[in-house]
Amino acid sequence: MGRLTHIVGFAALSLAAIGPAAAAPSKVVLSCAVAYLPQRSTWVREVRIDWDKKAIRSLHIDGLQPHGFSLIPQGVMTAVDNERIQIDLVTRQWQSDFRGHATGQGRCETVPG
Repeated sequence: MGRLTHIVGFAALSLAAIGPAAAAPSKVVLSCAVAYLPQRSTWVREVRIDWDKKAIRSLHIDGLQPHGFSLIPQGVMTAVDNERIQIDLVTRQWQSDFRGHATGQGRCETVPG
């Protein structure tokens, strides 16, 4: 129980760093401008996180709910289709890869949701 409590607590702390709206059960919406290589294209990705003081309840990326997600130091890790995604909630950074065929990096901003 100790390690999981620390991870959940850290994730809640990370979400609290996003803004004051994260203090109560709420939704956090991020808009992430992600540059993909080698295509040299930029896509705006939407991330919705439902959470309370103890846990992230759900995660949606571009309206899709991944089958699962994992808490990592400072954020979450998940996958949508063939894209493996890591979102650092403290520094608001997006990193992803398509199983070695392409990569994505970008910055996320909190938006009204």
